[in-house]
Amino acid sequence: MKKIVVPLLSTLLVLAACGEPTTPPATPKAIFIIVDGIPADVIESVNTPNLDAIAAAGGYARAYVGGEVGGESESPTISAVGYNSLLTGTWANKHNVWDNDVADPNYAYWDIFRIAKAHDPSLKTAIYSTWTDNRTRLVGDGLPKAGGKKIDFHADGYELDEERFPHDEGGAYIGLIDDVVVDEAVRHLGAEGPDLSWVYLEHTDGVSHEYGDSPGFYEAVEHVDQQLGRVWETIEKRQAANAEDWLIVITTDHGRDAETGMDHGGQSERERTTWIVTNSKRLNSHFNEMPGVVDILPSIAAHMNITIPADVQNHLDGQSFID
Repeated sequence: MKKIVVPLLSTLLVLAACGEPTTPPATPKAIFIIVDGIPADVIESVNTPNLDAIAAAGGYARAYVGGEVGGESESPTISAVGYNSLLTGTWANKHNVWDNDVADPNYAYWDIFRIAKAHDPSLKTAIYSTWTDNRTRLVGDGLPKAGGKKIDFHADGYELDEERFPHDEGGAYIGLIDDVVVDEAVRHLGAEGPDLSWVYLEHTDGVSHEYGDSPGFYEAVEHVDQQLGRVWETIEKRQAANAEDWLIVITTDHGRDAETGMDHGGQSERERTTWIVTNSKRLNSHFNEMPGVVDILPSIAAHMNITIPADVQNHLDGQSFID
C-alpha cells in the first residue's frame, strides 16, 4: 500500500505544479522627456527632489550634445537640432536639422516612433509638446516620406492659440502652456498608458534667454522638477496597477554659455554638457562614460525589445546604455 500511495502523491504534486498559473511578463513601455536648455551644472545644484528620486531608482549621468567638435558630426547646440538627434539617434550631418527653422529634415534617418511602428504597428504612441513642429516637422507625422502616420495621440498646438495664450515679450505664456502640456500628459498617460511617449517642456529655456544664470532661472528649474514629479507619480501608479515595465528617460537639448547663461549654439564645454536621468535598472557601463543624446534612441529600443531594421541600425551614431 505504501508503495502505491507515494508515486500517486508525487504524480498529483507534479500535476498541481504544472497547473499553476504563470505570471505574464510585464509589457515594456517608455517615455522620454526633454526639458529645454538646462546645463548640467544647474541641474546638479538646484533643488530637484523628483529628479533625484528617479535617479535613485536608476541613475544620473552627465551627457553631451553637439557631435564631435571639429568633426563631420559637429552639430549646433540649438534646440531643434538636439531634439532631432535624440529622435533619430544621429547627428545633424545626417538628420539635416541645423537650426530651429527645421527647413529640410532628412527623413531617411528614421525617428524612434517610425522604428516602433515598423516593429509593431499596434504599439500606441503619443506626443505632449509645447512646439507643434516637434510632431509635424521633426517627426513628420503623416508625411509619406517620413513613414506616414505614426502618432496616435497628441497634445500640442497651444503656442498657435494666441486667444487662449496671449503672447507676451517675457514668454510667460510658454510657462502656462507647459502646465497644460503636463496636465494632458498626466491625464492621458494615466488613462491610456501609451507604449511610447514624448513630453517636451520649453519654459526653462525662455527664462534663461531672458535672465541668464539667475534666481528666476533656478526657480523655473525647480518648477519643472515638480512637473516631472507628476509624470513620475502617474507612471508609478500605472506600474502598481498593471503588468507594465516603464522606462523614463529625462534629458535636455543643450547647455548654455558660460559668461551669462543666456545663449547657446556653440561648442563650448558648458553648451555641450547636458545630463540624463532614468529609472532603468539595466544600465550598462556606457551610461557612466558620458553618453550622448544619440544614445537614447537605441536605449529605448533595448528596453522595449524593439528590433531596429538593419539599414537603420547601421547608420545610428548612438549605442544603448541599457542592456
